[in-house]
Amino acid sequence: MSEISDLEQALLIAAADADSRNYESVKQSEETDDEGAEKETVESSVVNIQTQPKYKPKERLLESSDTPESLPKKLKGYADVVATHYNSIEEKGVSERSKSRIFYLRNFHNWIKSMMINEYLGKIKEAKKQHNSPIRVHDMCCGKGGDLLKWKKGGITHLICSDIASISLEQCKARYADMKSRAARDRGGGNSYSIEYICADCTRIRLREKFSDPSMKLDLVSCQFAFHYSFESLPQAECMLRNAAECLQPGGYFIGTITDAYELIARARKSDSDTFGNNIYKVSLDFDINKPPLFGAKCHFQLEDVVDCPEFLVHFPTLVKLAKKFGLKLVKTEKFKDFFERMKNEGRQLLTIMRALETYPPNEGATPVGVEEDDYKHAEEFVKNRGNEYAKVGTLSKSEWEASCK
Repeated sequence: MSEISDLEQALLIAAADADSRNYESVKQSEETDDEGAEKETVESSVVNIQTQPKYKPKERLLESSDTPESLPKKLKGYADVVATHYNSIEEKGVSERSKSRIFYLRNFHNWIKSMMINEYLGKIKEAKKQHNSPIRVHDMCCGKGGDLLKWKKGGITHLICSDIASISLEQCKARYADMKSRAARDRGGGNSYSIEYICADCTRIRLREKFSDPSMKLDLVSCQFAFHYSFESLPQAECMLRNAAECLQPGGYFIGTITDAYELIARARKSDSDTFGNNIYKVSLDFDINKPPLFGAKCHFQLEDVVDCPEFLVHFPTLVKLAKKFGLKLVKTEKFKDFFERMKNEGRQLLTIMRALETYPPNEGATPVGVEEDDYKHAEEFVKNRGNEYAKVGTLSKSEWEASCK
């Protein structure tokens, strides 16, 4: 029996048992120094011949045949709940978002995505032999299109946007149209990439069949803060990884951000409770934290103004092994704090432009977003240690750091 067949059989048995092994013991025996982090970057190692699209894809209308409502009841799982939740989130302007308790946290996460996208688009461009070669990207679980401008600044040629939430995807479409019209009006606005939209559950539907050109080869697939939904079951995780991998050409990348399962379980054990958090986030684990399953490790995550729905923890060594089955190999993982330390000098200007960190002590007339007594204790100590009472630093409140590093 081949290595992949052995792996698949072992995973099926583990998923059926649903209480396979303790995360902590697995971490000690299986995990490498870099595994179990919040960001995964996986490189395609599929060996095949690159095929060029037969025609240049144009904008594609939304598909409605594979929305959660159209799936058979037994296949839905939590798809309806997730789609309904994200469809119900109101689209807010910059002015309204700036009033949010998690304004800086959201900007910080956006900075992380921007830097990661820039880093890997840079690798792709460097590897391409021909100057100005087309770059095709799949933004999987794109939501309302929060990364559209990042793709424009990255100079890509074509974008596929897929998501389970039809209303969110319509908002993404409107955002793209607005971005395109602004570029046409502004001098030096640059050319917009072509785009297509697919409304489907990427954990259950083969997306390639819905591409405007199913033979299209992609350079990059990005899945930001959403891959964990696929770990509801083994078939769903496999389907999502196949969607990420099967159209990547050799040398392409699958990048994304996920929560750290080890960190969440450690916090639950430390608090001696299945429920923990602070004034901006709350996590409730719906499984035995001493025997967490590989798949279906359900948790309910609440983050002010943004998330309030069931999610699933990703057992990272299992993700790495499943990725190998679909021709992907792990290149790099980093916790957010480590990614920040590595990229902060290169991205210092962007941190300021995106307002990704809060100024402390606050400027005259400004009110800190943190409300807890010790929210800025770390910043106070840092300023004190610098020996300059007038120094100002950029930071997140302690409550935001805790939510970001989950």
